[in-house]
Amino acid sequence: MFTRRTALRSGAALTGTLGAAGLAVPLLGGTEAGAAAPGEAAGQAGAGAAGFDVSALVKFTRPLPALPVLSPRRRTARAETYELRQRETECEIVPGLKTRVRTFDGCFAPPVIKAVRGRRTVIRQVNELTVPTSIHLHGGHVPESSDGGPMDLVQPGASRTYTYPNEQAHANLWFHDHAHHQESETVFRGLTGLYLLTDETEQRLPLPSGAYDVPIAIRDIRLDEAGQIVYAMNDGKDRNLMLANGVAYPYLAVAARKYRFRIVNTSNLRTLDLRLSDGSSYVQIGSDGGLLARPFTTSSLTLSSGERADIVVDFARYAAGTRLVLKNAVASPPGPEDQIGDLLEFRVGDRAEDRSRIPDTLRSLPPLPPPDRTREIELLMGADGTGLIDGKAYQEGRVDAQIPFGSTELWSIRNANDRGSHNFHVHLVQFRVVERNGQPVTAGPESGLKDTVRLAPGETVKVQATFGGYRGDFVYHCHMIDHAAMGMMATMRVG
Repeated sequence: MFTRRTALRSGAALTGTLGAAGLAVPLLGGTEAGAAAPGEAAGQAGAGAAGFDVSALVKFTRPLPALPVLSPRRRTARAETYELRQRETECEIVPGLKTRVRTFDGCFAPPVIKAVRGRRTVIRQVNELTVPTSIHLHGGHVPESSDGGPMDLVQPGASRTYTYPNEQAHANLWFHDHAHHQESETVFRGLTGLYLLTDETEQRLPLPSGAYDVPIAIRDIRLDEAGQIVYAMNDGKDRNLMLANGVAYPYLAVAARKYRFRIVNTSNLRTLDLRLSDGSSYVQIGSDGGLLARPFTTSSLTLSSGERADIVVDFARYAAGTRLVLKNAVASPPGPEDQIGDLLEFRVGDRAEDRSRIPDTLRSLPPLPPPDRTREIELLMGADGTGLIDGKAYQEGRVDAQIPFGSTELWSIRNANDRGSHNFHVHLVQFRVVERNGQPVTAGPESGLKDTVRLAPGETVKVQATFGGYRGDFVYHCHMIDHAAMGMMATMRVG
């Protein structure tokens, strides 16, 4: 059980007290919410309090910021070395107000690290915050020592070096804090970055590139009247200001040609349904673990917290001067459509040369081998606000699943709540979604490599993974980050 002693040691007591089941409940803005609708309930304290008037904000007045690409401090034949400082700074999320945020190197718009398969990335993380952190490369195939486990903490004033081998295939990854009980608030306050890993398979395709390859990090936030972040555990419905690359409701000027958008949902709780305001279609080419085997044409794309999508939009079909809005059609958690329904505006300009194209085949994915073992996993938000996996809240040092090294397992994951969504993320490996609610998944957005999968109330999803590469203890958990902080996490031992 997570005790007062371990809470003090981890630093969780810096911002909270102990609530149900010994969980540290942050005091900034409220206490933990009830479990009637996990991910949709508001924090008891602070809910309904005066906040920033989102309805009065004039949208689409500022350009979408380009995410800053970080340069290594040192480059050798086999590795790039970076140093990132985790620190607080101020930024202008909404015009005219300065908001205090937590960042890597002062970048609230998530900074980007570009990596190449076969070349190591070494990052020295320096913690200049007042709370402990543990940096996890989400979707990365890395050893336990660099995984950023929930209790593998870097205390304020200390540093740690993480080494990423980059032996996996191309993928749009991201990195964020994972210090247990603290991660929810620290991520909400901005400590996130993108990690774009490429390889020859991706590089040889004639996809849009350069200025026409645009990463977009989408999230929601809650501000008070002075523009400061209001954090309360699990208060999803009060997080009513939508951001793209760290700015509220920006616009992007585009040429009339194809663009590639690498989209990451960095929200703590919010699920997105991405649609163009004219209802037209676009092409999804990738998901969490890189390119799909074949492109998939759609007019709607659902991403839960932590999921990624790679899409191509062809603006050549529009006349110069056309304005389109990238919309969010899902109200989960609920909120006013005029606030959570708009993300950013595209402003179409003149035609530009376009030699890019989307091949009919993007990559090959091998057939799944027969599983060595099947396993059933249940996610449940308890009535007391404790997050549970298989009836247990996370406990440091307890091993919940023993997995033989190199084995292939089929996991059946069920959302046992009849209200409120969850999702599921596993460290160390990418998996394949085999089945959703009894229906085989053979094509479409979930047919590629994944590391996070959504589960609506009552849903069951089956995934398959092979647990090789590294031995050690790794976690699996709901990646609605507040739910993980409330205990919905477990440990697997691979070996």
